[in-house]
Amino acid sequence: MTGPGFRAVRSYVNGLGLRWKIAALLATGCALVAVAIGLLVHHARLEQVSAGARAEALAQLVRVRQVYELTGQVSQDGIDARLDAHDVPRPLERAATAGKRTTYLDLSSAHPSVWAARPIGGHVLSVHKPLGEEAAEMGAFDRHLLVSGVVVVALAALGGAALSSRLSRELRTAAATARRISAGDLDARIGRPGMPHTKNEVAELAAAVDTMAVSLQQRLEAERRFTADVAHELRTPLTGLHTAAELLPPGRPAELVRDRVGALRTLTEDLLEIARLDAAVEEPELEVRAVGPMVAGFVQQAPVGVEFSGGHDGTLVRTDARRLERIVTNLATNAVRHGVPPVEVRVEGAVVTVRDHGGGFPEALLREGPRRFLTGAVERGQGTGLGLTIVMGQAQVIGATVSLSNAEEGGAVATVVLPEVR
Repeated sequence: MTGPGFRAVRSYVNGLGLRWKIAALLATGCALVAVAIGLLVHHARLEQVSAGARAEALAQLVRVRQVYELTGQVSQDGIDARLDAHDVPRPLERAATAGKRTTYLDLSSAHPSVWAARPIGGHVLSVHKPLGEEAAEMGAFDRHLLVSGVVVVALAALGGAALSSRLSRELRTAAATARRISAGDLDARIGRPGMPHTKNEVAELAAAVDTMAVSLQQRLEAERRFTADVAHELRTPLTGLHTAAELLPPGRPAELVRDRVGALRTLTEDLLEIARLDAAVEEPELEVRAVGPMVAGFVQQAPVGVEFSGGHDGTLVRTDARRLERIVTNLATNAVRHGVPPVEVRVEGAVVTVRDHGGGFPEALLREGPRRFLTGAVERGQGTGLGLTIVMGQAQVIGATVSLSNAEEGGAVATVVLPEVR
């Protein structure tokens, strides 16, 4: 079966939740069992009624034959008995003509009845008995079977839904916890669902996810501690290197040494900042400021080639100016370093947009977000990949949101939305 109807049904079934699938499965199973049992009971009752009707018709035939043999008359004492009746069913007439005593039962016609016939003196003696009451009884019996089956199926569906609702809740809880862990909440745990000291597949899944979360948390914390410790330990020798570099005699070698020492110090400070952001120990100093003039001041300290526009509506935001400066400066520096001029910083309301006119952000970065020590594409230049990571972390601290995209006409666009004061 591959027709449109089958595909539509399959698509509908696949779209159902686990709870309703289990309920539907139980209901279907109970319906099949109910139909099978109903057919068996129906046939058993039908055989019982048929056997009773045939036996009664034969008993009447015996009485009529006895009276006929004694009196030569066919008794009509409440019995429809006749000789050579013209409406005797043909199979019954042929059997009687052949010398057999037999019966004929008809429960499917509009006038159900039973016949009994036998040969007697060259004639066919027959007895006819209507079975209207028996047919009505069978109809009522079948209706009761149908109602009982529907009730059983409905109860099975309700019971299946009730039993599976708990399983569905536990699975949804596990999925929600896994999503929280994926979003960065490494303290999230499912716990052991169900009754204590019980073992089932959902409990095993919960234990596996919790174990994974604990292991992941331990590894990330170890990585953060290592990064912070390394960066902290590098501060002292770097300070000494910086001092020694300043004492070198003027010349190109001294400039190269100072440049590399400066880059190494910047990398170390970035690592320390990321370690603090990862540890969630940063506390913002929020204040209400006019976003336009504030960002314009940041741009003045930005690298050469950054243009500022907008910000004349006096929109007020609640933010940490030092951390916002870090965000805007990092975005502008990233645009100057990896993009193509002009680099534009524009303020519209509580939204700050930084864009360049280069090749744009790599698709992997837009899809997965910034990754440390990975800049994404050759056309975006070389770097540590820490700038955007710091931007995302500082934005989270001050309650701002940062989104990265590419302009239709080309160029990378970073949008910062700040909490506006109403």
